[in-house]
Amino acid sequence: MKKISVMLAATALISVMATSAWSKTLVYCSEGSPEGFDPSLYTAGTTFDASSRTVYSRLVEFKHGGTEIEPGLADSWSVSDDGKEYTFKLHPGVKFQTTDFFTPSRDFNADDVIFSFERQLKADNPWNKYVEGGSYEYAAGMGFPDLIKSVEKVDDLTVKFTLNHPEAPFLADLAMDFASIISKEYADKLAADGKMAQMNQQPLGTGPFTFVAYQPDAVIRYKANETYFKGKEKIDDLVFAITSDAAVRAQKLKAGECHLIPYPNAADVAELKKDGNLVVQEQAGLNVSYLAYNTLIAPFDKAEVRKALNMAINKQAIVDAVFQGAAAVAKNPIPPTMWSYNDAVVDDKYDPEASKKMLADAGVKGLKMKIWAMPVSRPYMLNARRAAELMQADLAKVGVEAEIVTHEWAEYLKLSSDKKRDGAVILGWTGDNGDPDNFMDTLLGCDAVGGNNRAQWCNKEFDDLMTKAKETADVAERTKAYEQAQLIFKKEAPWNTLDHSLVFVPMSKKVSGFFMDPLGIHRFDGVDISE
Repeated sequence: MKKISVMLAATALISVMATSAWSKTLVYCSEGSPEGFDPSLYTAGTTFDASSRTVYSRLVEFKHGGTEIEPGLADSWSVSDDGKEYTFKLHPGVKFQTTDFFTPSRDFNADDVIFSFERQLKADNPWNKYVEGGSYEYAAGMGFPDLIKSVEKVDDLTVKFTLNHPEAPFLADLAMDFASIISKEYADKLAADGKMAQMNQQPLGTGPFTFVAYQPDAVIRYKANETYFKGKEKIDDLVFAITSDAAVRAQKLKAGECHLIPYPNAADVAELKKDGNLVVQEQAGLNVSYLAYNTLIAPFDKAEVRKALNMAINKQAIVDAVFQGAAAVAKNPIPPTMWSYNDAVVDDKYDPEASKKMLADAGVKGLKMKIWAMPVSRPYMLNARRAAELMQADLAKVGVEAEIVTHEWAEYLKLSSDKKRDGAVILGWTGDNGDPDNFMDTLLGCDAVGGNNRAQWCNKEFDDLMTKAKETADVAERTKAYEQAQLIFKKEAPWNTLDHSLVFVPMSKKVSGFFMDPLGIHRFDGVDISE
């Protein structure tokens, strides 16, 4: 099966490169396959790169390379004095993409905004569960169904959100991938034809690139959106050549088969920097990697057991082996580059003997557990299998037998969210909006249990602090709440915090206009390539 995928990818790539004499084509060797093409259903950056950041747009956007908000599909907005009403003036004349599978008959308007959010907010909406096994876990995990009282059409180009309470990060949340705007007209046609699932297979939006075709696990093809409201892109065609092996991605880049790659092996970075045809961008990642215990299942329901396991694992050895100096050991659920980071927190120290004693005192003997290892490279964890092997060896030293398991990426993300999941899962996060809430509440809040909260951990004191922090715009008060919450997190240890990594993006010197993004996004709007 793997050989077939490789052959398909190679054939597709040859076909793409052959057309480069007539069109300007950029080939991005992506690290994995998207779970689907409806970004509201998922949480993985691999999926967002292939859907929300190519095909779709949002009311507001993050500026290239930062977390500052700028106009998107909304030209302007106003907020009521009580912080509960947000009114957006929409950009006139925005066209939805015309594709082989749908031709729109009208411009983007307020109806599309209302549809895009109501399907995520209302359980009785026909589009709420249109994909088997799919759900709007991002919106749910952020508490949007409880936060948003209504989304109303004032007129065709004006829409008003009314909140049940003030929410400091709300505007930034609307620039996130799950808030992408979908065509209601397209949705209505699919529903009428009994083909709703097609929304997740053949996407259509207002973004810079129009979806053309997808060969699973091989290649995704896009073309520049001729009617893009911000102007046609400089490149004519964009290709995602799916290449899961980091070493193979590096080889393809050096051979000129791709123009840009994500997540190189740490061992390959120095060699890529020496190549005169390439440039390697780097920056501190707004990220964290962690090992999440299932706190609903014994003996991981006891904080003392979780802390004992933390003390058994040599995190510095993992960082050294996996990142070769391009990461730092993590002690908090947010990175040190983020405001409200509590440096006073004391990490669980590596101490196997103390770990043994704590396990014995907790009555834990002959413990067997599973460690879930991601099948793909992510910026926060380049090689989860290697990290899991080191954990396995460390745990054996304190009498814990660990079995390493994995699944295909989409299945891994789905199954790891299950409240009945057996074992501790290696995963991580790259911030989506530059706000601490996006890490702490999104990943550890009670609303996110069964979704992004892989530890299935619900702590009322922690959760109350998250609510307090969100409902005030006072940064000093928000900072105090997040600092206190980090102390509770460390005491309760639902995770073993592993690392915060540097992020590298190697690319051909022919590429211009690409910005590394603190949010881990790979955006190709504004990118050009020389002949």
